[in-house]
Amino acid sequence: MSRYLVTGGAGRLGRSVVAVLAEAGHDVVSVDRTEVAGSPATQVVRDLTDAASVRDVLAEHRPDAVVHLAGIAVPFSAPDDVIFQTNTSLAFAVIAAARDAGVAAVLLSSSPTVVGYNAPTGWAPTSLPIDESHPVAPWNAYALAKVAIEELVATEIRSGTPTRLGVFRPCYVVSPEEWNGAPTQQGHTIADRLDDPSLAAVSLFNYVDARDAGEFVLAWLTQQNAAPNGSVFFVGAADSLVREPVGEAIARLVPAAAPLSGALGPEDAVFSSALAERLLGWRARRTWRTELATEEVAR
Repeated sequence: MSRYLVTGGAGRLGRSVVAVLAEAGHDVVSVDRTEVAGSPATQVVRDLTDAASVRDVLAEHRPDAVVHLAGIAVPFSAPDDVIFQTNTSLAFAVIAAARDAGVAAVLLSSSPTVVGYNAPTGWAPTSLPIDESHPVAPWNAYALAKVAIEELVATEIRSGTPTRLGVFRPCYVVSPEEWNGAPTQQGHTIADRLDDPSLAAVSLFNYVDARDAGEFVLAWLTQQNAAPNGSVFFVGAADSLVREPVGEAIARLVPAAAPLSGALGPEDAVFSSALAERLLGWRARRTWRTELATEEVAR
């Protein structure tokens, strides 16, 4: 049994990560500004924007590894400077504190937004499906902060840190209750996104069940040496969040990507998670077809 500390463990993704790790028999410490009723983790209420708090928590709980999810999770939900400073400073503090405390490994959350889709000045993919070799082109503070976090990881590795580091880019996270009609972070439901494909087109129909993302985290933590140090992974469902063939939906709703849309099969994911499957044996097990209420799937 290992001890894993999850920052942001009370969040949409964090709750499922904590549950998966605990169900696998690990000792889990969740650090967040709020608690979750019934959490299987030891819950620590702490504001990690204070770097000293990060150091204190790691010194007290001495985890074997840290999963860093804390931060402002929704683009444009705060002023740009606040988003950028908050998300980058949190990552910097966690990596530095983990290194100084002798924590063996840190996995940090990034985002598919780093590739630059939905930019108001226009954007076109260089290839479809999109994998980790695709260029990054952030156009807002949220995506820019995620690129900075990925570069921070690369910088830390070049510095010779003994801490093993990894990055994952979870797609649009769907929590278990959202399959049953709870509003998503945008305020509409998953059924709404399927009924109006333009809602999901802005993110290229990407999504991932939070439990599947939690299972990726477990796979990385238990098999981290199977991947090169600092590896970045897309983590998404094996299909796209759209009823019609995804290539047709891309061509219709994301015209700049139309020339490449023929490379996608009817139910393919636009963001490929093949690297995670090849290196870690992880593949998402849940799709909207298996998780959404039957009557919603059939609509």
